Amino acid sequence: MLNHPDKFQYVKTHEYVSSVENDTVTIGITDFAQDQLGDVTFVELPKIGASFSIEKKFGVIESVKSVSDLFMPVSGEIIEVNPKLDSSPELVNNDCYGDGWLVKIKLANAKELNNLMSAQEYAKFIAE
Repeated sequence: MLNHPDKFQYVKTHEYVSSVENDTVTIGITDFAQDQLGDVTFVELPKIGASFSIEKKFGVIESVKSVSDLFMPVSGEIIEVNPKLDSSPELVNNDCYGDGWLVKIKLANAKELNNLMSAQEYAKFIAE
């Protein structure tokens, strides 16, 4: 059964956003997304300091099945990228909400969080 923790918010492009901590959020892909991709083999992420607007492409994730773009669920500046994914991209499959996170950003506009889906809304969206 797919997991969608209540403590995160979600977007239709299957990224999640963690709770805000000091104007910072963690972004990753959902359990549904990693399940659909299959075995992740490579993750291309932006450089620290890069800024992205909401819904802009910020990276690429490759699996044995396909290559997919990653889209920014909220606007902000990259302050950290997950260094473990360079040597262990499978962490996205094994622990997408933990060790398999993608980037941490400093929020540009916290009000954008109001437009994200709850876990229940996201579960309903992927069921449709």
